[in-house]
Amino acid sequence: MAYRVTFISGDGTGPEISEATSRVLDATGVEFEWDWQTAGTDVYEEEGNPLPDRVLESIKERGLAMKAPITTPVGSGFRSINVQLRKELDLYACLRPCRAYEGVRTRFPETDIVIVRENHEDLYAGVEYEKGAEDTARLREFIADTEGTRLREDIGVTIKAISVFGTERIVREAFEYAQSYGRKKITLAHKANIMKFSDGLFLETGQRIADEEFGDSGIEFEERIIDNLCNQLVSRPEEYDVIVLPNLYGDIVSDLGAGLIGGLGLAPGANVGDDYAVFEAVHGSAPKYKGQNKVNPMALMLSGVMLLHHIEETEAANGLENAIAEVISEGESVTYDMKSSRDDPSAVGTSEVADAIIEKMRNGAS
Repeated sequence: MAYRVTFISGDGTGPEISEATSRVLDATGVEFEWDWQTAGTDVYEEEGNPLPDRVLESIKERGLAMKAPITTPVGSGFRSINVQLRKELDLYACLRPCRAYEGVRTRFPETDIVIVRENHEDLYAGVEYEKGAEDTARLREFIADTEGTRLREDIGVTIKAISVFGTERIVREAFEYAQSYGRKKITLAHKANIMKFSDGLFLETGQRIADEEFGDSGIEFEERIIDNLCNQLVSRPEEYDVIVLPNLYGDIVSDLGAGLIGGLGLAPGANVGDDYAVFEAVHGSAPKYKGQNKVNPMALMLSGVMLLHHIEETEAANGLENAIAEVISEGESVTYDMKSSRDDPSAVGTSEVADAIIEKMRNGAS
């Protein structure tokens, strides 16, 4: 029986890497029934909405989606399409594996970490007060009356809100991921020494969940102040395994992790909730390369590996990842960004990367 999966082909270079990724997923031997959907700038121009209801309805019907990069129209009044998907589908956890593959230029070849980022709360919740607005003046007065601090008049304010509920489920997600994938340690990152009522709550709640619900799991639990964590990640990343963070820190550390492994071209991702899961490349749509068969498709392909693991097609997932790893290690059938020189004439195109990976799978990549 085929797995029914929505495939959002994106815009810019999205359709090219989508075609390459769907081909390698089909070549694993797992049967997929793709429901191809479009979203982004081109769709906004045609339909007046960059994320039409038909896309959400497709994902809700199938429960699974692959998503290529999508551009949110500038100045359209629409919020980020990624944020809208997370909100509408309650995709509260962002998963970002960061693994350094042999053959990639990196100073941190031992890196193999997973970032688990809370998606809904913290400073990204969208609760803001604009400079000069009446609501901002009332907020200033409320703070002066209740807390005693007299804030300047020329301020803009963003609220940092972290809940027990949100923290509990993201920490559970981190432990459940670690159990499913044989990970040994979880590090909770925070700034509780300064923000005692928000990050402090994140730390306190995370420690309680670790003790009460996963104390016998055999998975080590530790905490790190966020600035110290960043320092250690670029000095000894091999000491870290799964890292769970609030929204803003998770966003930043995810990109740091991508830098540790050679760049966003090798950084897969997934946004998951209790009912739905969307697997995506985390890089942009690179519209200047549209139609040139030039960009690296491996981030979306590795997101496809995550999809295969999610649906428990473990053998296919391992086979595809091994094939990708062999192509990277050999360094021949790779795009320009993975060559020692970006103008290396031996660089291949997006489609040719897919061809090489499929050939490796056919030959039994190990």
